[in-house]
Amino acid sequence: MIVVEQITPSNISIFKDVRLRALQEAPYAFGSTYAREVQFTEAEWLQRLERWNGESGAGYLAMEGNVACGIAGSLLDENDPTRAQLVSMWTAPTHRKSGVGRLLVGAVFDWAKARDVRTLC
Repeated sequence: MIVVEQITPSNISIFKDVRLRALQEAPYAFGSTYAREVQFTEAEWLQRLERWNGESGAGYLAMEGNVACGIAGSLLDENDPTRAQLVSMWTAPTHRKSGVGRLLVGAVFDWAKARDVRTLC
């Protein structure tokens, strides 16, 4: 069973692991690189979580048991809080075409709707 949970300081090590796996597996899908982010300090990973604090943005992990199989995040537009962008979307190859992406996008959509976002890009 797949469960979607918000990324928080308590699961930062899982977030870090899945983010780095995503960058390795699908480098074409991200604006960053594995080589860059593998060098991040703990403070830099925590700083990323600050953007996904639930107010100005949110990040989600798809979990099957204690293994992360997907990630997605969203950030409010800094100039227009009625707009948000879906970012960092990735599903593990082993879980593609199984509904994981739909669950992650649904979590982002629910977060955006709760903040009165009118446009999710």
